[in-house]
Amino acid sequence: MTEFTSHLNWKKNTADFVYETYDRAFQIKFEGGQTIKGSAGEEFFGQSQFANPEELLAASLGGCHLLTFLAVACKSHLTVSSYEDSPVATLEKNEAGKMAVTHIVLRPKVKFEQADVTLEKIQALHEKAHKNCMIANSVNFKVTLEPQR
Repeated sequence: MTEFTSHLNWKKNTADFVYETYDRAFQIKFEGGQTIKGSAGEEFFGQSQFANPEELLAASLGGCHLLTFLAVACKSHLTVSSYEDSPVATLEKNEAGKMAVTHIVLRPKVKFEQADVTLEKIQALHEKAHKNCMIANSVNFKVTLEPQR
């Protein structure tokens, strides 16, 4: 078993504590020392210049898929020269009527040093990466893979 830890910190910085106006900005500190700022999404009275939890979830899934894809490609004796993606998380009411991330779309664009990697081979690599991605195996919502060329 492996555990991963982060530390979240939020402090009230206004005289009042009113739902529409309290500051939602917080800090996340990771074990390695990196710190980032987070907030609610702008539509939930947050600050858009900071990462919101839904963006972080999409980035976590996208990052896990990227790392798993690199491992799968490497073990398949294929050399990846670049990988880009812009994961999109959809936040809406789920079947129980609760707000939830119900879907994340990954649209990875991968370039290989080998010129003869077919679209079918790329799709198979992505499917294998998805099946072995630890974050994808941890979520209960739909994940769509749309590899780009």
